Amino acid sequence: MINHEEPDRIPAFESAFTNNTIMKHYGIDPRGAGGYKLIYEFLGKVGIDLVLSYVSLFPRRFLKRGKGFIDEYGRIMKFEPYKDGTQILAYHGGHFKSFEDYESWEPPDPNLKTRLVQFLKGRQIQKDMNDEVFSIPATGSLMECTWEGFGLETFSRLLSRHKEIKKVFDDRGSFTLEVVKILAENDAQMVLLWDDYGFKNGLFMRPSQYQKYIFPWIKQICDAAHKHDCKILLHSDGDLTEIFQDIITCGVDVINPVESTIANPDYDIFKLNEKYGDKITFSGNLSPIMLAFGEISEIETYAKRLIRELAPGGGYIFGSGHSINPAVTIDRFEAMQNIRRKYGNYPIHLSD
Repeated sequence: MINHEEPDRIPAFESAFTNNTIMKHYGIDPRGAGGYKLIYEFLGKVGIDLVLSYVSLFPRRFLKRGKGFIDEYGRIMKFEPYKDGTQILAYHGGHFKSFEDYESWEPPDPNLKTRLVQFLKGRQIQKDMNDEVFSIPATGSLMECTWEGFGLETFSRLLSRHKEIKKVFDDRGSFTLEVVKILAENDAQMVLLWDDYGFKNGLFMRPSQYQKYIFPWIKQICDAAHKHDCKILLHSDGDLTEIFQDIITCGVDVINPVESTIANPDYDIFKLNEKYGDKITFSGNLSPIMLAFGEISEIETYAKRLIRELAPGGGYIFGSGHSINPAVTIDRFEAMQNIRRKYGNYPIHLSD
């Protein structure tokens, strides 16, 4: 599929599934013990094939009264409850108020034993489920973890200080490279990089700054993974139009989620597929707003279009344009999945 060969059916992926209502609908108690096993079994029952294990973003310092934590990248993360009981782990700013704060923080250790343990745990559950799902280790990368560790305002000021921002990006790059090497050497077949590069109206930095600070590391990471026949799945929100060719040049294998709610009409998965469809696999794109508020017929029509235009020949992974959050309703989620169940087998026969 990623090699642009047709599998037996279109695979499905969600970068996050935080919806207790849907889990309960499938007979799963979201509060139950079980960790990966519970989540993998649920996603397998739903029909989502690619599932995640987590090898970074670990808590470093817990906040008072169990409200959240500061993770190893310096991001302040807090639990936010929704009315159906779903707990969202949400970003609440950066811990670092200056470069000096960053320098005083103990850097993440790529050789931390827990990272490999988490990867192997996910892989073992996959085997226990007879490969019904495919476990992918996920790690933070360069851009997202950097700007979130500082907060956008402090990060923006730091961009004017070349030596300091380069030091931070190089720290993040060398860490991510070592983590990916360890995973690939231990037979990881795909690694997900969390690395939001932009927002709905553009990029967080000028394209030249991505080319200077970010992409030389992403190229090294992709090369290291490919040396062991491991693929790289890049999760980045935002309008990536100005750097999309750079992402492909680095060797990224899969791009997710290709948001359909971007302000720029040229950042369109169908246009991108016409231009780059033989060079990269697309993942996602069905709007979470549509899945929360749209008409069932609208969801069905759009899901059919994704399958009809992107899936033939391989190179497409079905899913939402971000994640399945608490606002997504059961009927709309089922409408989305039923289209894939009905039309997602190869060869693709969908003319309407």
